[in-house]
Amino acid sequence: MRQLKEANFTDSSNSAISATKTGFISTAGSLVAWRSGSKTSEYGFRIVGAHTDSPCLRIKPNADERKFGFNTLLVEIYGGPLLNSWLDRDLGIAGHVVTKSGKTKLFNSVIPVARISQLAIHLDREVNEKGLILDKQLHLTPAWSTSQDAPKFIEWVASCAKTTVREIVQIEAQLFDTNRASLIGTDSSLLTSGRLDNQASCWAAMSALLESTAAPATQVVALFDHEEVGSASATGAAGPLLEHSLEQIASSLKISRVGFLETLKKSSCISADNAHAVHHNYPERHDLANAPIINQGPALKMNSNQRYATSAQSAALFIQSCKKAKVKHQVFVSRNNMPCGTTIGPITATRLGIDTVDVGIPQLSMHSAREVCGVDDLVSLQLALKAYFK
Repeated sequence: MRQLKEANFTDSSNSAISATKTGFISTAGSLVAWRSGSKTSEYGFRIVGAHTDSPCLRIKPNADERKFGFNTLLVEIYGGPLLNSWLDRDLGIAGHVVTKSGKTKLFNSVIPVARISQLAIHLDREVNEKGLILDKQLHLTPAWSTSQDAPKFIEWVASCAKTTVREIVQIEAQLFDTNRASLIGTDSSLLTSGRLDNQASCWAAMSALLESTAAPATQVVALFDHEEVGSASATGAAGPLLEHSLEQIASSLKISRVGFLETLKKSSCISADNAHAVHHNYPERHDLANAPIINQGPALKMNSNQRYATSAQSAALFIQSCKKAKVKHQVFVSRNNMPCGTTIGPITATRLGIDTVDVGIPQLSMHSAREVCGVDDLVSLQLALKAYFK
């Protein structure tokens, strides 16, 4: 939001969309931003969609417990994280509170405050041979202090959010890995960070929009929440957020309801969500003829059972965008004996009836607390999305 405001995009989150060239709507964890085209009724909308959420451990409402000298917090698993990746890490807590006045206040521990410690090998001698088994209720409880007079969770949150316990109506908070994003490798060719799935695509989409200029088609970026749990929410891709936003944008451009429906027929969407790169230790998990390599370009994600929305026509549009941007692209198709995940692509195509292509940068350690991708791939995706907007 800050970058959009600095670029003079009008905040229409709490007001009607007016005849402005650029604007955005932000609601909870989702955002729609756009730049109006000069001939939208003829060229339609060019949409890039991604999701803002990532699998994680969220703090339960009644969080406080004390166990064997530790003050601990009860957590709830959100989405499908690699649970072992959250062990033995320096964890922070971030989120927001809703106050009695209806305001939302963000908070962030800044420093590490919690840890989920793994059982010592001396107490589980066969862990390396039989594998780690975690009970989701019993073994993922973070310790975050030892003092008997340590503040309760709500008291600590109130201090971080610069408010009072009495003012807080509700808290939404989650754990996060406090290690910052890093370039790794002797050639600095890899980027490691939490939440690359799918913050990497969000960055590529938003920076492509901000760096683009006006074109005949209206350029739109739609970033949705709740993709990791099915997208079925008011701010998820299965909700009405994008559809309503597009219709309001069309209305601000003096396009009628019938004209809007005709405009959708001329529109297209790129659903950007990371893909599985070939893992150097597990090549047998991939169809090597249709599997992307890190730093060899973004991947077209294809599935004939419509887990991805890519069609021949939409694939051609992305390939042309890559050629225009002078970047390479690859293909991802999963093994027949290993069902793939899905994205917001099929949902968006179903709701709006527009041609949609699923793409993504190749990455390893998907759904880990710490993921890795190629630097060149991320830059290439951003360039391809800029070319698509043009």
